[in-house]
Amino acid sequence: MTSQTPVAKSEAVDTAIADHTDQYFNKTKRVIGQFGDKTVTYAVFMRRPVIFCPQIMLDWLDNIAKMRGRSFKIEPCFEEGDWVGAGEPLVYITGSFHDLVDLETLYLQKLGSACVAAYNAFTMCSHLPEAKFLAMDARHCAGSEMADMMAYAASVGSRAAQKELGAVGFIGNANNSTAHYFGNEKGLGTMPHALIGYAGSTLRAAEMFHESFPDDPLTVLVDYFGKEVTDALEACARFPELVAAGKMSVRMDTHGGRFIEGLDPATSYAVLERHMPRGIRQYRSEQELKWLVGTGVSAAAIYFMREKLDDAGFEKVKIVASSGFSVEKCRIMGNLKAPIDVVGTGSFLPEIWPETYATADIIAYDGVPGVKVGREFLLKKEKS
Repeated sequence: MTSQTPVAKSEAVDTAIADHTDQYFNKTKRVIGQFGDKTVTYAVFMRRPVIFCPQIMLDWLDNIAKMRGRSFKIEPCFEEGDWVGAGEPLVYITGSFHDLVDLETLYLQKLGSACVAAYNAFTMCSHLPEAKFLAMDARHCAGSEMADMMAYAASVGSRAAQKELGAVGFIGNANNSTAHYFGNEKGLGTMPHALIGYAGSTLRAAEMFHESFPDDPLTVLVDYFGKEVTDALEACARFPELVAAGKMSVRMDTHGGRFIEGLDPATSYAVLERHMPRGIRQYRSEQELKWLVGTGVSAAAIYFMREKLDDAGFEKVKIVASSGFSVEKCRIMGNLKAPIDVVGTGSFLPEIWPETYATADIIAYDGVPGVKVGREFLLKKEKS
């Protein structure tokens, strides 16, 4: 099989762009081809505060320009990782109207959701600055292209939190293809629930895993049989050398349908009274109350697990918390100073999808400023 010539490859890319862009852009391209081209400047913006996360979009535009043998003048208004206010221009794009008009749909897809996810990742890290985060979003993404954008976004938001707040931030993610965004060669992770079901017991799954990966730290998932504390202590006792080396963790992932082993509403309240007596009096909603003392991986559950590990002499064993760790849940956990060492989360993904919509408007034709009424705020401001 012969490889495509550059011309054939460019034609194939243009066909794919035409198939995936909005049809009114394709029709406009034909009109411009018939009546003459102009040089235009687009302003790209969003309607909510975000963290600037442009690189995937910029790389794509650069590749398309090279393939078409044209050049676009691209002027980012901020540095990657900067805060951007609602309505502020994110980037100006100048070039041939004929060559840019059919690209708008696709480059906007590569910007908006990434900027919102980066904002969410930053905010989560700011609420729990001493915790490590793992990006476990891939299974919740709509395909590999979205997964790539979301991993990139988490890394940008994390670096911003590290720079501005000294947070630990995201140390890695769940798969190999996007591990490079976090400076890793491979994704991170240990065992899913399926392995424990296969092994027949939590301890046996831990033994199998350690035998297969003897040089890796061991994180044991402890909720499969509803015996979070019992199974955690049994696994820790089985691997004293890993405990002593600080290479042992237990992962709490209990679903919201039940309390962890040893807790109920009354005992959950008692746990928080021992550790954060003011916390329970500061909740504002039923959802917040559930995150404090309710079912699943609550603040009380995390404190309770920490108590049991410490009482058994396993002070060096770390707690990995997962299951619905959204921006708001991280805020609650941070306020309660929950003793979480690692957060596994995919919940930095944008929750309200309309908030991810990036928009572009032309603000100049052949160098003459012009924009639709109401969008004058997008015009370039004269430098003083």
